[in-house]
Amino acid sequence: MTPFRRPVLIVNPRSGDGKATHFDLVGQCRARRIEPVVFEPGQDLAAVATGTVRDGADIIGMAGGDGSQAVVAAVAAAHDIPYVCVAAGTRNHFAFDIGVDRRDVVGGLDAFLDGVERRIDLGRVNGRVFVNNVAMGVYGAAVQSPRYRDAKLRTIIDMLPDFIGPAAAPPALHLTGPDGRRHDTATLVLVSNNAYEAVRPPGSGTRGSLDAGVLGIIVITGPPPGGTQEWTATALRVDSAYTVPVGIDGEGIELEPPLIFECIPGALRIRTSKRQSALPRDRHSAKARSPRPSLPTDPKASI
Repeated sequence: MTPFRRPVLIVNPRSGDGKATHFDLVGQCRARRIEPVVFEPGQDLAAVATGTVRDGADIIGMAGGDGSQAVVAAVAAAHDIPYVCVAAGTRNHFAFDIGVDRRDVVGGLDAFLDGVERRIDLGRVNGRVFVNNVAMGVYGAAVQSPRYRDAKLRTIIDMLPDFIGPAAAPPALHLTGPDGRRHDTATLVLVSNNAYEAVRPPGSGTRGSLDAGVLGIIVITGPPPGGTQEWTATALRVDSAYTVPVGIDGEGIELEPPLIFECIPGALRIRTSKRQSALPRDRHSAKARSPRPSLPTDPKASI
């Protein structure tokens, strides 16, 4: 029996090539007295989540990709109720970094019934919450392509000459590094909710922590041979003379400059199952153990 009065899981049946349908998450929820809410095409996900909270949900979860997770997590944080991430997306980077077993989709429901809760940070850019990262430059532009969702790597490779070839003009992104040096020739800028680790201990996520209260910033300058600079900060401003194509948790949109990034420390009450939390995270596949997104082809998850 769930200790909550009205636990709700929003389910995207199309995410992850139909994982929610394959594992019958709606039926599995009902068997556990968790109310399933199926997210239909054309609906506003934030409005659906907000509506469930207004109707009495005292814990809410999302079964879908990282883009969906960010939307519903933002609603949970705004109402200060616990949040459950069910790994029903394609890549499920967020689930991995909070310690959820991405192979055990149904097991993620245990967080509603017998879970442990902690607070983690969220990132925000121009008022929009992200759980993983925001990419600008070559990745941010490539993710806008209609070919991207069907052939992510191929699309980026095809577009690279336009962005980093000898005659290419650098993306019009302007920001200042921690040393006061201004970057005006960045080929790619990635801002993450906490920092990705180049070297990490076995069993940890791609980000060593999600509660350090900082943004991770990676800047790759171009054209080649450019360099890479990494640092952390609590906030960042990115300027541009043009609308900026970005990938937010893998979802392509455009934002009007300036782009104001901030870390929201301890904003989200994340809840994971006791059983999954006790397992080492390196039980996942070798692909899951990459130390950080393989730039510029990640982040790959979407709504």
